[in-house]
Amino acid sequence: MENTQPKYKRILLKLSGEALSAQDGILSFDFIREVGGVIRKCLDSGVQIGVIVGAGNIWRGRQGEDMNRVRADQMGMLATVINSLALQDAFVRMGIPARVMTAIDLKGVADSFSASGAIRLLEEGNVVIFGGGTGSPYFSTDTAAVLRAAEIEADAVLMAKNIDGIYSADPKKCPDAVKYDSITYKEVLDKELKALDLSATTFCMENDIRVYAFGLKDPENIYRAVMGEKVGTEIHK
Repeated sequence: MENTQPKYKRILLKLSGEALSAQDGILSFDFIREVGGVIRKCLDSGVQIGVIVGAGNIWRGRQGEDMNRVRADQMGMLATVINSLALQDAFVRMGIPARVMTAIDLKGVADSFSASGAIRLLEEGNVVIFGGGTGSPYFSTDTAAVLRAAEIEADAVLMAKNIDGIYSADPKKCPDAVKYDSITYKEVLDKELKALDLSATTFCMENDIRVYAFGLKDPENIYRAVMGEKVGTEIHK
């Protein structure tokens, strides 16, 4: 019998910036609307949703290898705000209430982040999109995602990426790579897997945060994960 009740009441959804990109441009609004349709279905099921989006479609820190690291990372943080505003606009046009909160003070553009304010907005039925990463350089959006998840007391983190789970090696380079259905944070660290960055992995292990990593190519995976179906890889303590 199909499960009709969500497994999680509140989630933090991390979206890959690269997965939102178009072949001929920075953003695919058709795909964003497809993601929005699934998010609306989750909201209708009673799930509260916080979102963090990466900025790989616009800027990655390693592109600034000849730059000061702090400034290169600040560019990346601002790029996540651009993606956050694009998501907000698409969602609102679809009738989905959405607010952007940023770790960097951008008065007139978005609300400044506070955990209590974010929780209040979530409880009121808004999708809350967190831009600006952690607000500090040297930290990835993976780390920002698990940090915000802890702050808003999310039940799980859904990492929607360009790959359909966690593998023993890069499946694009190693055809014999094995996909894990479930793996512990200690195993991720011991095997030096590229599941999450080191800071995010350690934070999750220390704070007992449950993460599901799966492919965003099929946005319905978001709903499947919320409903407790087995998708991608579960990473746990």
